[in-house]
Amino acid sequence: MGVLPVPAEVRAILLDIEGTTTPIAFVQETLFPYIKENVKEYLRAHWEEEECQRDVGLLRKQAQEDSSLDGAVPIPLESGSGEEELERVIQAVVDNVHWQMSLDRKTTALKQLQGHMWRAAYATGHVKGEIFEDVVPAIRKWREAGMKVYIYSSGSVEAQKLLFGYSTEGDILELFDGHFDTKIGPKVESESYRRIAASIGCATNNILFLTDVPREASAAEEADTHVAVVIRPGNAGLTDDEKSYYSLISSFTELFLPSST
Repeated sequence: MGVLPVPAEVRAILLDIEGTTTPIAFVQETLFPYIKENVKEYLRAHWEEEECQRDVGLLRKQAQEDSSLDGAVPIPLESGSGEEELERVIQAVVDNVHWQMSLDRKTTALKQLQGHMWRAAYATGHVKGEIFEDVVPAIRKWREAGMKVYIYSSGSVEAQKLLFGYSTEGDILELFDGHFDTKIGPKVESESYRRIAASIGCATNNILFLTDVPREASAAEEADTHVAVVIRPGNAGLTDDEKSYYSLISSFTELFLPSST
């Protein structure tokens, strides 16, 4: 795809994760299946813990908000004691989590539970975050050139830090100046990018956002953020219009910084 010059006013590079720094296959074939296969066992093991109860409380609140949606799964309160009652409630949580994941929802409640489950998986070595091989060397060069580097993903900040803290490249958290998730706003809404710029302390046109999703790129552009769409193995295909409209890269090494001259 050649070389893509980075505009001179860019001071910060904002990175998506799935399909950008990390193969989609890792998320779809490792992280998500781990949740589906282990959520019941995790809830049984941690049910009495305060953190788990907070997670369940958030999921229950989300379930109430979702009650009018087709197929929504309610999570009842425990109406008594005993193993049968506990199993009934845990099964409702499991069913709710599976339902949300089947719709690829990005609710904070779901992401929080997933983040806590992945924390345990990473810490025990059951999971390691996969990173494309061009990512770390490129980010090191960007930082040497004075760039700030941030992450913006629909996965929770905690999940992001786990992925990069327990990655196939080792602990690479030092490479990032900050992390954003959907608490700052959805990735397909332009206001989210304005909030990120305000949080970083720069103008939106001082940021270059790299993502594999055209809808996210479009939202960032609306906020006057520079964008490039990343083409990686396994990513969704782009339309001809998208290919001709957006700046495209297939590797982070294709970005050319003005200060590298």
